[in-house]
Amino acid sequence: MQNRMKTHQLSENEIRDLLKSEPVGRLGTADSSGFPYVVPVHFVYEKDKNENGNNGDGKIYIHGLIKGEKLENIRNNPKVGFEVDKFEKFVVPDDNDPCGVNTVYQSVIIKGTAKTVADEKEKEHALRKIVEKYTPSLFGQEFGNSIKATAVIEISIQECTGKYYK
Repeated sequence: MQNRMKTHQLSENEIRDLLKSEPVGRLGTADSSGFPYVVPVHFVYEKDKNENGNNGDGKIYIHGLIKGEKLENIRNNPKVGFEVDKFEKFVVPDDNDPCGVNTVYQSVIIKGTAKTVADEKEKEHALRKIVEKYTPSLFGQEFGNSIKATAVIEISIQECTGKYYK
């Protein structure tokens, strides 16, 4: 573990709060050549209902088109990385040394396994959670035909860490 990680870890509650409040996450997959493919995504975090609250619990749901590079990458290699961060400000040191500038932030790094949600009820559940987070005024509305062209990716969280600097 990095030295800063030891002294600047986010608590489980702080990790959950960041995952629930931030609007953009970054999904990292590996393409067919092994290169990283990282894209910004809208997402929702849902804690596993039967688990005891450890950092590794829960799922991330992402929505998108039913075809595309991220889905192809997940089919070929379901191991993914997911990152969320909250930038607050830069801190300039008293001596104005450019190398001493620091950043006030929080970040969460997730390692997990991704899959496309096939079950229609689970897909609709995930999409409702996404609607509730991003467009609450539309929560409860029926999904139109566009649901057929919408994929939902589920990331089962296997490892989750968070750090901060204040």
